[in-house]
Amino acid sequence: MEPVPLEREPRAEKVARPRFDYVELGARSSYSFLQAGSSPERIVERAGELGYDAVGIADRDGLYGIVRAHEEADKQGLRLVIGCELTVDLEQDPALVHGAESRPTLLVYVESQVGYRNLCRVLTRSHARYTKGKTRIDAGVPRNCFAGIDLPFLCENAGGLWAIAPTTSPGNTPGPAARAWWPMLGTLKEAFGERVSLGVHRHYEGGDKTRLERAVAEGARHGVPLCAHNAVRYALRADKPVYDVLACIREGMILDRAGRALSPNAEACMKSEPDVRRAFVTSGVSGPPWMVEAWLSRPREIADACTFRIDELKYQFPFELDEPAFPGETADQALARLSFEGAASRYGEIPETVRAQIEKELGVIARMNVAPYFLSTRSIVEIARARDILCQGRGSAANSAVCYCLGITAVDPARSNLLFERFLSEERREPPDIDVDFEHERREEVIQELYARYGRERAAMVSEVISYRGKSALRDVGKAFGLSLEQVDRMSTLVEWWDALGDVDGERLRRAGFDAGDTRVKLALDLAKRVQGFPRHLSIHVGGFVLSAAPLEEVAPVEPATMPGRTVIPWDKDDLDTLGFFKVDVLALGMLTAIRKALAFVQDDPRRSPPRIPRSTTRSATPTRWASSRSRAARRWPCSRASCRASSTTSWSRWRSCARGRSRAGWCTRTCGAGAGRRRASRRTPSSSRSSSARSASRSSRSR
Repeated sequence: MEPVPLEREPRAEKVARPRFDYVELGARSSYSFLQAGSSPERIVERAGELGYDAVGIADRDGLYGIVRAHEEADKQGLRLVIGCELTVDLEQDPALVHGAESRPTLLVYVESQVGYRNLCRVLTRSHARYTKGKTRIDAGVPRNCFAGIDLPFLCENAGGLWAIAPTTSPGNTPGPAARAWWPMLGTLKEAFGERVSLGVHRHYEGGDKTRLERAVAEGARHGVPLCAHNAVRYALRADKPVYDVLACIREGMILDRAGRALSPNAEACMKSEPDVRRAFVTSGVSGPPWMVEAWLSRPREIADACTFRIDELKYQFPFELDEPAFPGETADQALARLSFEGAASRYGEIPETVRAQIEKELGVIARMNVAPYFLSTRSIVEIARARDILCQGRGSAANSAVCYCLGITAVDPARSNLLFERFLSEERREPPDIDVDFEHERREEVIQELYARYGRERAAMVSEVISYRGKSALRDVGKAFGLSLEQVDRMSTLVEWWDALGDVDGERLRRAGFDAGDTRVKLALDLAKRVQGFPRHLSIHVGGFVLSAAPLEEVAPVEPATMPGRTVIPWDKDDLDTLGFFKVDVLALGMLTAIRKALAFVQDDPRRSPPRIPRSTTRSATPTRWASSRSRAARRWPCSRASCRASSTTSWSRWRSCARGRSRAGWCTRTCGAGAGRRRASRRTPSSSRSSSARSASRSSRSR
């Protein structure tokens, strides 16, 4: 059987593009979290509009936006150069620290599988060294930076990576980051060899010529070539206000007082090759005629060497059997054996229709090579049952007879008309997705058992990117514009979750107490609208788990979550679908906890005495007061007399069957005589035989 590749779409044919000597490599996207002004899709799209055949994106301390950039690059017919901008911890003189980005960073780009594994290992260590959500006490890094790699470890894992050491940061005073790198260039040269460069850009700021001349001198001294880039932070010049507002939000500043913390112009946009060439040719730096051409051709050399694609990842779901039937039993053989064993325990004699359905599903599962996923999901369910934790599979997996026979779901395919293709289809070529609910108070036991069984190196939870919506965008942008907290609160009431910020008109502003013609208010509304959808921070998925046969460091960085005892990979569920990763949802359901407590209350436990039941309660033949006043409802309800409930502690399953309406007159009649001969709940009693006038008089006397 030929395996079916798990790809969403076949790769589109690339459109022939002109090949420039220069390629833009130094771009950040909005997935640097408040440190860039355009999405990765917009950065790649703009590169395509300018005629580039390749573009490099390097987000800050992570690969958060790489998957989305990869998808857009395939649409545009571009080649994506995968990279990352690492925060490097050096023993830096505090006098050199000026501003939020004056600590040195290093741009690294992936050449091969070896380089990608090394980058994942570096990022994992970088995030493990600092507490997520706790601002670093050392100066010189953004307030939302919770990572930093030590240079010796980075140099040990330099294989397969190309490095660019930026000599300036956009908008900063000359020299702090560059002066930190000068003594370390020899170390970088020794670790990376010919794969290291000094990055230079020109944004027409004061001191450009001085910085470039110093970079030329240091590069010649250490034998390190210079690499031109534009330090892109947004796609268009018009995106500069968004970048500034996000910087103020990140650092807790207001625009009126930001001053030199913001870049003085809008030169950090994606520029065409002629514009970048013109900037360096007119820089006034003395040197031979070929010098600037060498700077501009260095990015092309790096891009041509870094051919690794994110869809080349070799991810494998783990396959581990506690008790194989024979040595060398494959995943497909084990799944077939366990499925038919489960069917025999469910049915006794397996119906032919069920057998045919199981064989059909096993064929699809074998051709798609996803049997390990089903076996691992079964093992997770067995973990819960071994600990007496209630669990139940749900969702489209209920369409699978194999899931039913494995004990994952409880929908009997013999009693329902199920469509397996809704769950798993060879035509869609998507990985399976099984959602399993666990008791919400005990789900953490299952999660920690998964970590213990597979190890932190092979198990991690899925991330969830928290993005700006209407209210949150209005609040944060309003604060950046210097509005008072009272004004920010009123501004956030302009929209509800179903509203769009574009629907806010002058009348709505006036009702909220704002001047519709005020420039500051109009700008805040406009920028809040543009900020919508931007990632704000990384969170954790409600229950998605990624398990791997090999260490996860080989396919994805792993970082600690803010919740103790949790680790996550940097992609959300949509990114995982694109990459073909398998996700198991270990979800929490409060109703399962309620059922567990109800079962514990009514089960036979000699340590617990039967509860005292008020006599007034035993008079009711229906479970609720509203039903007792309606004779038809009373007849429809199965017996739920308290005396019946009390006696059911010795036979819970019988009472449960009665309560479901399956035995309205059988067992209840034998127990409490309230089955077929049930008295009408609306029977008149001495207290209820009084006339309506007497009851009215009584009520009026009480009111007086």
